[in-house]
Amino acid sequence: MLPFTNFFVAWVRLMFEHFSLAPPDSILGLNAAFDKDPRDGKLNLTVGVFKDDAGRTPILESVKLAEAKIFQDQKTKGYLPIEGGKDYIEQVNRLVLGPEFDMSRVATAHTPGGTGALRTGADTLSKLLAGSRFWVSNPTWANHNAVFQAAGFETLSYRYLNAAKTGLDFDGMLHQLSQEGRSGDVVCLHACCHNPTGIDPTLEQWKEISDVLAKKKMLPFVDFAYQGFGDGLAEDAMPISILLEQHPELVICASFSKNFGLYSERVGALMMISGSPKSTEAVMSQIRTSIRCNYSNPPRHGEAIVATILSDPQLSKKWRGEVDQMRSRIHSMRSALIQGMQARGKDFGFLADQKGMFSYTGLNPMQADWLKNEKGIYIVGTGRINVAGLTSSSMESICEAIAQACSI
Repeated sequence: MLPFTNFFVAWVRLMFEHFSLAPPDSILGLNAAFDKDPRDGKLNLTVGVFKDDAGRTPILESVKLAEAKIFQDQKTKGYLPIEGGKDYIEQVNRLVLGPEFDMSRVATAHTPGGTGALRTGADTLSKLLAGSRFWVSNPTWANHNAVFQAAGFETLSYRYLNAAKTGLDFDGMLHQLSQEGRSGDVVCLHACCHNPTGIDPTLEQWKEISDVLAKKKMLPFVDFAYQGFGDGLAEDAMPISILLEQHPELVICASFSKNFGLYSERVGALMMISGSPKSTEAVMSQIRTSIRCNYSNPPRHGEAIVATILSDPQLSKKWRGEVDQMRSRIHSMRSALIQGMQARGKDFGFLADQKGMFSYTGLNPMQADWLKNEKGIYIVGTGRINVAGLTSSSMESICEAIAQACSI
C-alpha cells in the first residue's frame, strides 16, 4: 500500500493528466514565433505597442521625471485602497470626462490595465444584469469575447466592417442593433482608434449610435484604450460626451498602457457613471466587492506615475507634447505606407481614414502567411498591422513585400 504522501501525489498527477493544451493566443502566438525567427531584417507588426523610428518602445521623458520625483518623495509601499488612490482617481476622471463633469456620479477604480477594467466592469455588471447579453463589434479586440464570457455573459457580435473590409458598415451596424438588441443588453464600443481596424464612426454617426442604444435601453460599455492616438486627448473623448447626452448610465474602461507607455506597469481605470450620487455609492460598493475577490488591491507604482504627471503642470505639459509626437509619428507612417503602395500601383488610400495604431490592410490570411514565411514580416492573419511598428528605414522593403503579396 502506498504511503499517504505518495498516494496524494499520484492522485494529483492523475488530475493534471486530464488537462489538454490550451490554444495559443492568436497574436501573442505570432509574437512568440517572431522571437524564434533567426532571420535578420525580420519585422513584427502584430503586438499593439508603440515603437519609435528606431523600432524601440521608449520610456517617455515625462515618465522618467515622474519616477525620479516618486523615488525621492515616496514614504511607503503599503496597500492602496481597494479602488486605488484618491489623487489618481481625481486626475483620471478629469482626463477622461473633463473638469466640468459632475464627478459625484462617477464610481472610479484603478485596475490592472485596461483588461482589468474590462473584466472588473463585466464582473460587476454580471451581478446586476442577469440574462443580459454583451454585444461586441465584428471584428473586435481578440480578448473581448473571452473576458466577457469569463464573467458569465453570452456574447454576440454586431456588423462593423463593410464587404471590402476597408470601411464602416454603419447602416448594417445600426440595423442589427436596433433589430436584434434587447433592453438591458450591454454594447461594447471603442471610443477611438478601433482595434483591430482603425476605422471609427464620425461624430455624427456617434450621435445616431447613441440614439439607437437609448431607444433600445441598451447600456454603452466603452473601451477607451488609445486616448490621444486618434485626433487628440480631448477630441478622442468626444464620443463619450455624445453618449452622455442621452445615457445617464455609462461604463468606461480606460487604459494608460499606450498614451503613457506604461505597458508593463498595468495601469487602467474602470469608470461607472450613474444617474445620481446615491446610485454611485452603491455601484462603488459593488466594484470594490468585485476587486476584493479578484486581485484585492491595485499596484502602486504605475498609478503614482500617472497621478504625478497629471497633477504637475510642467510634467502634464511635457506628457501632452509626447502624446502629440506619438500620434504624429503614427500618422506619418500611415501616410508613408499609402504613398509607398501608390508608387507601386496599389491603391491603399482607404488607410487615410483609419486612426490610431492599427490598420486593416485588406490582405487575406494566405498573403499574411506568405509575408511571414517568405519575408519575415509578421502581421495578423486578418490583415491587421500595427502602424506604429513601421519605421522609415523599413518602409521601402515593407511596401515592396506587400505589393508582391497582393499579387498572390
